[in-house]
Amino acid sequence: MITPANVGIIGCGTISGIYLDNSKFFGALNVVAVADIDPDRAKARAAEYDIPRACSVEELLANPDIEIVVNLTTPDAHGPVALAALNAGKHVYNEKPLAVTRDEARALLDLAACKGLRVGCAPDTFLGGGLQTCRKLIDDGWIGEPIGATAFMLSHGPESWHPNPTFFYQPGGGPMFDMGPYYLTALCVLLGPVRRVTGSARVSFPERTVTSKDNYGAKIPVNTPTHVAGVLDFASGAIATIITSFDVWSSQLPRIEIYGSQGTLIAPDPNTFDGPVLLRRAGACEWSNIPLSHGFTRNRRGIGVADMATAIRTGRPHRASGELAYHVLDIMHAIHEASREEQHIILRSTMIRPTPLPLGFDEHSVDLE
Repeated sequence: MITPANVGIIGCGTISGIYLDNSKFFGALNVVAVADIDPDRAKARAAEYDIPRACSVEELLANPDIEIVVNLTTPDAHGPVALAALNAGKHVYNEKPLAVTRDEARALLDLAACKGLRVGCAPDTFLGGGLQTCRKLIDDGWIGEPIGATAFMLSHGPESWHPNPTFFYQPGGGPMFDMGPYYLTALCVLLGPVRRVTGSARVSFPERTVTSKDNYGAKIPVNTPTHVAGVLDFASGAIATIITSFDVWSSQLPRIEIYGSQGTLIAPDPNTFDGPVLLRRAGACEWSNIPLSHGFTRNRRGIGVADMATAIRTGRPHRASGELAYHVLDIMHAIHEASREEQHIILRSTMIRPTPLPLGFDEHSVDLE
């Protein structure tokens, strides 16, 4: 057993609820404080989850007992808040994306390395039973050599359900920066780093109308592409196509398919933790629904934080790493740049596939090996 890490959460919006729910599940985490630019929102979260303290961001960062800051702010604040946390001597785990710009993200990783601190980043859904099963099938050779993949995230945007959807249509948002990290992280974990990209992107509708209850009828100017198509050349030789869109009313396309020399694998929605996982090998007459080899099949957002807390104690690399998140950020920017510049973009970043979770793992264990 390891000593749990004291955690402070900055940002008490919609996504904080599932992190706080799961902080009770993972023995490696002990949430001691929450903060938000809206003090009442922080107080409400603290009362709801019996957190010892609701405070300002400055007070949280000055608390010497806090080891890890979980940064659940809006995308434009990911970089500045994480930088402040590192300067305060805290490890930091960001919601996705790691930062809005490459320069911001690189500064975080460089400062963390200088100070001997960790940077982690969502999404951590690749640690769920569904994608861990896909990883094992690919690594064990069930589809042979991966030669290609497709990934599709097609919707008509979050303004019909999110209470404050404006940031989704500003730089750092859009379908690629909002949902692309789930798909690109899954592809990189399954297939390895990307070497080269090209793509096309557009703003289909210059203004969006909020239809969710809280701000019904409000108009949102769109300042980032909302339909993005990319082609990814992996270092391994595999080629993938990805489309992310907030402009599509309906679709029947799959989430992710991986094509190999000996078969095809259908991966589950990378925004979830469970299955189904479908496999059809060369010569088979039908698809096989593969039993999941790993646990963590419920919504366990925060497993990446727990894994990082354990890794800090044991000295091993953590899986939802800043390097992985930076590579995904680099890919997303490169797809947009390829569209603007009408060319292929060679990536300067890379990543190492994170170690799979072991089989037969106790989900309640404090030590995510």
